[in-house]
Amino acid sequence: MEDREIVELYWQRREEALGESRKKYGGLCFSVALSVLGSREDAEEAASDALLRAWNSIPPQKPEYLDAYLAKLSRRAAVDLLRRSLAGKRWSGEAALALEELEECVPSGASGPEERLEASELAALIARFLRAQPETVRKVFLRRYWYVESVSAIAEAFGWSESKVKSILFRTRKGLRRFLETEGYL
Repeated sequence: MEDREIVELYWQRREEALGESRKKYGGLCFSVALSVLGSREDAEEAASDALLRAWNSIPPQKPEYLDAYLAKLSRRAAVDLLRRSLAGKRWSGEAALALEELEECVPSGASGPEERLEASELAALIARFLRAQPETVRKVFLRRYWYVESVSAIAEAFGWSESKVKSILFRTRKGLRRFLETEGYL
């Protein structure tokens, strides 16, 4: 079934939308959640939660790219589950390393309305910065900081050494920091 047909099922509030989404994108939702959580059981929970979030957000949302929309919802569900499970504890694992790396150029978020507006402006700036980067740099950055893949997994996927991936990430973070400074964000 085509994505636009699945989205139309959501708009018609037909439960088949969930089944079709799970059939077509269940694996994607699971793999995105697994990369953040590292636990199959938690990833299954987050993937299911992502579909529930899709049900609750379509309508009014009408995503043009259902796969990207569901991946985004899966990542959010996984991060929310990780936060709940680690409340009061220090983060650990790959997610903690990725967040630590980004702290040097992106401030941590908060939950008030002003902070949410600022976060949305920051997201737009980061997107603009990444669009100006070569495709491979964008892919490496997103795999590390969006999909929370390990440096070794990224190196293996590109056929590179880990040091090359680390170097690309370092230079990209440094460039992002300079860009945010010139834009008056930092």
